[in-house]
Amino acid sequence: MIELISSDRCINCNLCVKVCPTNVFDMEEDHPVIARKEDCQTCFMCEAYCPVDAMYVAPQADRTVEVNEEELISSGLLGSWRQEIGWGQGSGASMAERDTTPFFEVFTEQYRGN
Repeated sequence: MIELISSDRCINCNLCVKVCPTNVFDMEEDHPVIARKEDCQTCFMCEAYCPVDAMYVAPQADRTVEVNEEELISSGLLGSWRQEIGWGQGSGASMAERDTTPFFEVFTEQYRGN
């Protein structure tokens, strides 16, 4: 569930508002706010598209969790989804690059009992 928009990092680009499939965000005085948190589906789209890593989506979709921005920064979690999927600046290998065995091949081997 969406837990944080960092006011220090946010550049008011409006991308989170545009990409959210459930209309969780509103723009107030030229900056996004979490307006309908309970509608968040934990899809991570806002965090993935945020160009400055100002968003944090907690993996718990069924409940709110307490977050502290400084702890998220020091632990490397703030904006970490962009890094994980290979969209962040200076990202190393993306998930797809790290897993070189295509899903279909793995599925076929398991199905055949190999």
